[in-house]
Amino acid sequence: MNIADLRKSYEKAELSESASHADPLQQFDQWLNEAIRGEVPEPNAMTLATVGSDLRPSTRVVLVKGYDERGIVWYTNYHSRKGRELAGNPFAALQFHWVELERVVRIEGVVEKVSDEESDAYFHSRPLDSRIGAWASPQSEVIDSRAVLVTNAAKYGAQFLLKPPRPPHWGGYRLRPDHWQFWQGRKSRLHDRLRYTLQADGGWLRERLAP
Repeated sequence: MNIADLRKSYEKAELSESASHADPLQQFDQWLNEAIRGEVPEPNAMTLATVGSDLRPSTRVVLVKGYDERGIVWYTNYHSRKGRELAGNPFAALQFHWVELERVVRIEGVVEKVSDEESDAYFHSRPLDSRIGAWASPQSEVIDSRAVLVTNAAKYGAQFLLKPPRPPHWGGYRLRPDHWQFWQGRKSRLHDRLRYTLQADGGWLRERLAP
């Protein structure tokens, strides 16, 4: 089959101004919970885009671990490529793609580290293997083989036993949104697309964009 011939008709739902929330966080909460109830695979997975000092963008998939009126939270190694890029340019974009629901959510804003207390609380809620893994993986660095990871995991497991502390290079980020977009696939490629833009008074301007 010619890949250019692959097509799908989107006909599952619609997104209208009258039926959507005035607050984008409420709209996101509704859609995320519908994805969870619909048993969409990994509904909390999102693509994170950052830009380095060389102006080259990069993306990777991370998992959202919290959200509220302050922003969207995930956790990672601060020394990773994304961590280094965020240190130099604290703006990022997130994207959720729930294929089964024919929906996309895009979020843009400035990124800041969460508090040490928040990072500690989440770190200690993780399974033991994941806590050891945070020590074992020099994320984004070149390693000789998988044996490096296995050896590191064994070393830190023996060192910390059942109580590994949070590594100083590991913790959370929070993106504070100033732009949201909600996309709902529709028939004939006439998709629904709503944009929310943060205003000076803290309110949100909701506008329909052509798909």
